[in-house]
Amino acid sequence: MTTPRHTIDDIARAAGVSKGTVSRVLNGHSTVAARTRNHVQAVMEQHGYTPDPAARHLSWRKGQTLGMSFGPDDPLLSPYHVLLTRALEAHTAPQGVQLVTLRSDLETLRRLPSAVLLLHAEDGDGRLKFLAERGVPAVLIGHTEGSFWVAPDDVGGAELATRQLTNAGHRQLVYLGGGPSQVAQDRERGFIQAAQSVGAVTRTLDADFTLLGGYRAVRRAWEAGERFTGLFAQSDESAVGAVAALQDLGLRVPEDVSVVGFDGLPELPLPIALTTVAQDIARIAAMSLELMQDAVAGLPARGQHIPVILKPGKTVAPPR
Repeated sequence: MTTPRHTIDDIARAAGVSKGTVSRVLNGHSTVAARTRNHVQAVMEQHGYTPDPAARHLSWRKGQTLGMSFGPDDPLLSPYHVLLTRALEAHTAPQGVQLVTLRSDLETLRRLPSAVLLLHAEDGDGRLKFLAERGVPAVLIGHTEGSFWVAPDDVGGAELATRQLTNAGHRQLVYLGGGPSQVAQDRERGFIQAAQSVGAVTRTLDADFTLLGGYRAVRRAWEAGERFTGLFAQSDESAVGAVAALQDLGLRVPEDVSVVGFDGLPELPLPIALTTVAQDIARIAAMSLELMQDAVAGLPARGQHIPVILKPGKTVAPPR
């Protein structure tokens, strides 16, 4: 009589972990704790479990396509998007998976990719529903309950940036950003929470994530009579634009106005190092692909926040 072959569900029950955890152990993902990994491997050995080589590679097959869906106004060649694309390609290219660029209007496509990574998410993002109705696995760079998602800690990072300003003594603060995206809203929420905790006066200057958007917003506000000593920009690019505008107005950074950005982008066109909150783009890319494998395999949806760190530069000083 042939002994029934054990399944991944059997191993998960025997080990007391989820099916997703067993899957990640099999695929060698670094997000599984060493103790858990060793336990699951011991259970597999105890039960004589050997995964089907073909099944292990069903999540990504050569010739599949992974689409990156950007927002309608996203500059595709922004430094952040270039770094994220490179980080994704480092994982997908060796597996023969093609990375393709898509706009947000997915319904105009004649053929959908094998899976889609959604950027510049908004609350109630319609792209998720559209893809789910067509059976296309999707991962959101953002956060939505009941979906696969990954995001930097935007709220916590904004609080770090704002405290850098308030700890230096600034109480007249502006947030350079805004818009419907979750990134903009989360970073503004963290800014307001940290600023209000010390009684600082706050104002939002509407701007997009670009250098030109930051420049225009700051220049117009200052020329209209707005005054502030500390500025937190929702992106490093808009922070660079803000510094340029302030300098063109005859102001010095950080002597007259202190500036903090968000993203941790390298090689920005600034004469001094920008104080910024850095997100781990490589880790976000790796986690998004891990979640995509889970989505393709039909595992339960889950999300993950990726920690951020403050990178002190030379654009923050006490107010005069």
